[in-house]
Amino acid sequence: MLARVANNLFWMGRYIERSEHTARYLNVNYFSSLDAPNEVSQSRQFVLRSMLNMVGDPVSNPNTHLDEKEVLHNISLNQNNYYSIIASVKHARENANSARDLISTELYEAINKSYHFVLNYPSDFLTEKGLYDFTVNINEMMAVLKTKIKGTLLQDEIYAIIMMGVTLERAIQIIRIINAKYDDALEAKDEHSAVTNSFEWITLLKCAESYDMMRRHYKKTPNNINTLEFLILNPNCPRSVMNSLNELYHHIQLLDQNKYHNKDSTSFLVGKIRAEYEFKVIEEISDQLKDFVENILNQLISISTKMENEYFNY
Repeated sequence: MLARVANNLFWMGRYIERSEHTARYLNVNYFSSLDAPNEVSQSRQFVLRSMLNMVGDPVSNPNTHLDEKEVLHNISLNQNNYYSIIASVKHARENANSARDLISTELYEAINKSYHFVLNYPSDFLTEKGLYDFTVNINEMMAVLKTKIKGTLLQDEIYAIIMMGVTLERAIQIIRIINAKYDDALEAKDEHSAVTNSFEWITLLKCAESYDMMRRHYKKTPNNINTLEFLILNPNCPRSVMNSLNELYHHIQLLDQNKYHNKDSTSFLVGKIRAEYEFKVIEEISDQLKDFVENILNQLISISTKMENEYFNY
């Protein structure tokens, strides 16, 4: 396989996962604010700032008044914004086009369908009353795409490369969501609500589609400790960072089958980081959450960079 084509497959997986998480974050944050227990979390400006923070375009001045329609359009349908959903879906399709002969017809048609859905979605309708419809459809379409990946492709190196992109991006997006919701919890804190028991931890779990399973696992109300432990360290939670690292390590074994890994290889780096978090305790993370977020993001970026240099450099 050409390195260029492998790179296309890898980034196709990443853009599919990115689209899904961005859409779900918009949906959950916007509509959860209607049931929020305090005025800060109910504020539309608070919600819009949270959205921009998550996609990597934070508002530096808290007194800046944001235009709701403009923010929703920019994150959803503005093709000139690198972080918009339409940009991610478009890039996923472009990468699929470049690897057309390696993926199934069913997968390609599903990608093409999602692209035309986003491309033809009316911006005025979305910003007025279509946000729920748009984000739910995006999430369902991305779920279909990942089902097509798992259900129609051979479980070979092509599948492994796509899933490496999916799992790496999932870990990055979960960390970005954790960072954004932690900032929200700090901002929403008042004399009646502590950060540890903030409503934002419930919203965080819903953004990761993990609220029900977290309640089933712990049988208690979400707080900062059990929420972070579930989404970072629990290997059985399909959205957790630990689960993503385990899957990433599993898929990379198909590309690097050496019994003893070179210390400069991607598989060695992934295994090293995976082992580090396998034996962490949540108290080490929760006490210095911002430092952890910065550190794990740098580690995930270093994995991506090394992976591209080793396998996709052309």
